[in-house]
Amino acid sequence: DPNEDTEWNEILRDFGILPPKEEPKDEIEEMVLRLQEEAMVKPYEKMTLAQLKEAEDEFDEEDMRAIEIYREKRLQEWKALKKKQKFGELREISGNQYVNEVTNAEKDVSVIIHLYRSSIPMCLLVNQHLSLLARKFPETKFVKAIVNSCIQHYHDNCLPTIFVYKNGQIEGKFIGITECGGINLKLEELEWKLAEVGAIQTDLEENPKKGIVDVMVSSIRNTSLYDDTNSSSSDNDDTK
Repeated sequence: DPNEDTEWNEILRDFGILPPKEEPKDEIEEMVLRLQEEAMVKPYEKMTLAQLKEAEDEFDEEDMRAIEIYREKRLQEWKALKKKQKFGELREISGNQYVNEVTNAEKDVSVIIHLYRSSIPMCLLVNQHLSLLARKFPETKFVKAIVNSCIQHYHDNCLPTIFVYKNGQIEGKFIGITECGGINLKLEELEWKLAEVGAIQTDLEENPKKGIVDVMVSSIRNTSLYDDTNSSSSDNDDTK
């Protein structure tokens, strides 16, 4: 064994007849070397399209065939993502942009427009909620406009006003504080309202306000029953 540690092998190494003795590798060193080798493997699936372009000179013909397949796949994924996430924010528009941005918006895109006045607290609350919903539902177009720039002499009682458009048609509308959900409107409640008119695809399973409504209905019913009972008792007393 040329690696055997004998006096004769040492002499042969001194004369260059045997190669230098291979030093045993430490396990940690071997692991480091293995990881380095793995890192040198061209990680197609970890590269962006830009990185693939920059690294083209380093690839051989077989690599390039694999890359073309992967590049096409990534390109299609990127296009699908861009198509889906084309909005993602609540944008301010002016009245003269209304037709282009809302009525004549892209085909099959839902547009939610909020007409508001910053002097009305409920309008500010709705804008806060819509900003968050715009991030959650980037495939839906969210815009807001100061009402005076769109409609002159619009009454404060009609604010906030939310319109939902699709293909130039109004699919839903919420006019005034009550229709928009009340001064204590929660984010999930507005999300549910917009989902009901088809503006967004919510993951909420039921109306967040349902529990509150049920309690109110139950309370009204119980009060009504109590009044009926009292009325009946009073009638019986009068009969006596």
